Amino acid sequence: MQWTDYITPLMEGAWVTIQLTFYSTILGAVLAFAAGIGKLSHNWAIKSVSVGYIEVFRGTSLLVQLFWLYFALPIAGTAMGIDLRLPPVLAGVLALGLNIGAYGAEVVRGAIQAVHTDQHEAARALNFTPRQTLWRVVLPQAIPEMMPSFGNLAVQNLKDTALVSLISLGDLTFRAEQIRNFTQDSTTIYTMLLFTYFGMALVLTALMRWLEHAVTRWRTVGG
Repeated sequence: MQWTDYITPLMEGAWVTIQLTFYSTILGAVLAFAAGIGKLSHNWAIKSVSVGYIEVFRGTSLLVQLFWLYFALPIAGTAMGIDLRLPPVLAGVLALGLNIGAYGAEVVRGAIQAVHTDQHEAARALNFTPRQTLWRVVLPQAIPEMMPSFGNLAVQNLKDTALVSLISLGDLTFRAEQIRNFTQDSTTIYTMLLFTYFGMALVLTALMRWLEHAVTRWRTVGG
């Protein structure tokens, strides 16, 4: 086989990797805001759930989380008489999203707490409720501060998708390993794999920087 024969299967795997990255990053962003805001809540139940989620998923291995969702959860479901088997794609998205969401939650919390107390006092002077203060005053100022860290997490999430190959999901790494096993051409395959991930990371970084600039312009215009 020529190296050009490797391109089609690798691109098929790259498309799976792109989808995993997109969906898990969206899920992670939603969870990050929910848990980050929840950790600052005065409601003990909401705060406890948020802290528990953050600590568990930041304190355990992503690989173990992935294996638990794909292998252990169905066994636990069978013991309870419930079918909890997850398709590989769903297990991958959930594991990646839950993991990046826990790290993103700390970014959200830190950015919210970094908003100057004068802003909160001004909101109270205008008779804003806590919810109005959060959505109209705090978050518009905090979100631009979160974007650089979110960009780093998104790139890290892209690289972490390689782990889903261990549950036989046909992502970029899985396809590359299939080709390598068939051809024994490790040097070519892994070099192509290296540069493919590098190229995808560059594109994702550019997209996140564009989004960061867009959010910053929105804040400036809104202000």
